[in-house]
Amino acid sequence: MNIAANIADELETAADEGGIVHALFADAPVSVSFNKLRKRLLRHIRQAFVDFGMLRGQQRWLIGLSGGKDSYGLLALLLDLQWRGLLPVELIACNLDQGQPNFPKHILPDYLTRIGVKHRIEYRDTYSIVKEKVPEGATYCSLCSRLRRGNLYRIAKEEGCDALVLGHHREDILETFFMNFFHGGRLASMPAKLLNDEGNLMVLRPLAYCAEDDMAKFAAAMQFPIIPCDLCGSQDGLQRNAMKDMLADIERRMPGRKDTMLRALAHVNPSHLLDPKLFDFAGLMAGQTAPKSS
Repeated sequence: MNIAANIADELETAADEGGIVHALFADAPVSVSFNKLRKRLLRHIRQAFVDFGMLRGQQRWLIGLSGGKDSYGLLALLLDLQWRGLLPVELIACNLDQGQPNFPKHILPDYLTRIGVKHRIEYRDTYSIVKEKVPEGATYCSLCSRLRRGNLYRIAKEEGCDALVLGHHREDILETFFMNFFHGGRLASMPAKLLNDEGNLMVLRPLAYCAEDDMAKFAAAMQFPIIPCDLCGSQDGLQRNAMKDMLADIERRMPGRKDTMLRALAHVNPSHLLDPKLFDFAGLMAGQTAPKSS
């Protein structure tokens, strides 16, 4: 039996007898379609755990919670797995209040308290820094993301966590790849597992195989109290939006291409690219055994 089948069996049997569900799902739709969606997302997360060794030595995770659909969904699905005994780590949710105007400060702490999740709300006015440093007409995302990430690294260490867990999904990974491809001149994306520069904190993206459309459906069904971003969400013409539109158009014309692209990122053949740092083209001589294609 393959790994995916094993994971599916675990999800079917773990804590499902008698229709028992985590309290977080008490008001969720009772339907075949929602149950299939939830289990599909859980299966994708479990597959990412296996493929990228996300559970090796991990004991305490800091979950970055922005108030958007993806981070809410990530937290709910991880809590579900933890409750089923399939995620043996402690979870702490963290929201970084970046000082954005009209940010509803009560929503996240009220929600996290209601569902009984340990959490930390941190205030850092990175909004003012971004507005000051970024020229008018330029996009805020890059600087905003770096400032947010630096603070989350610090908080994770202060909380004794060995991993920072983020809610980036399949589309985020593909969009980042094409942004680097078209605008950065390099083949790179968001890794599902990354060690920080200091070598003492893992960054994990368990939603790497999860489709954004599935996450949106899940968030709508769960009725999460979504908080929109008034900083980058107010900007038009972002490069990422262009990549999102391009991928959506490709998927409309050729259904299934997003999954194919994601699989391509996991099957790299350095000898068929142009990077001499990854493959010794200069040392390749006639008479040698040709490298096998991956």
